[in-house]
Amino acid sequence: MASTANMTSMDRRVHWDGAVNARDLGGISGIARGRLYRMGRHEWLTEAGWQHAYDDGVRTVVDLRNPAERGRREGDPVLNRSVLDRFTVLNRPTEDQSDAALMSPAGYLNSPEYYRENLLRWPEKIAAVFRGIGAAPAGAVVVHCAAGRDRTGLVTTILLSLAGVPDDEIAADYALGVHGINDHHRLQAKPREKPKSDDELRDWVEDARGHLLRLLADFDGERYLLDAGMSVREVAAVRARLTS
Repeated sequence: MASTANMTSMDRRVHWDGAVNARDLGGISGIARGRLYRMGRHEWLTEAGWQHAYDDGVRTVVDLRNPAERGRREGDPVLNRSVLDRFTVLNRPTEDQSDAALMSPAGYLNSPEYYRENLLRWPEKIAAVFRGIGAAPAGAVVVHCAAGRDRTGLVTTILLSLAGVPDDEIAADYALGVHGINDHHRLQAKPREKPKSDDELRDWVEDARGHLLRLLADFDGERYLLDAGMSVREVAAVRARLTS
């Protein structure tokens, strides 16, 4: 059965079997549909889910997690090894978890409060992510971390900034990521994160939104990537993937 994707401005979710917190960036101001997707860890997808992603044009997966985080967990679907053969899977971590002094108190990026520090400390890692996106073969790209919230949110923030998306829309997309993974945790018997109540979630999103908007107030995605060592041509390739 082919994937179904509701591409209205109100609902950009994609329905790839098993996918968590997954949606198309297309439908946000100026972003072409079916070019770049975001989601949680790819091990949640079933074989049918990978077929759905393929049917929706995905050919490249950019995994932002550290190597030790990758791999199947108990409860993840068992896949035939050939399922991923049709995809290019790039591992491009955004942080160095061995440097505890530079990590957030949670031990991983878990709030826009820490985005600026991450961007300052590891520009070469961020540049590697964007080179992977820009140089990906024909077809759509899906970017993910573990929850599909903050490392994915950081990369998405830069992508959308690069495409000239208004700050409020970037913050709204981040909020969807927070709600998406929280909804997933609420359904789990043993969630890896304690799900937030409605009141806690509202307060979290309000606080996170403030941090993100303060970052965006003086952030230039193109300037950041150029300063991180990317060429004008490489940055243009990323923007073209989103907007043309």
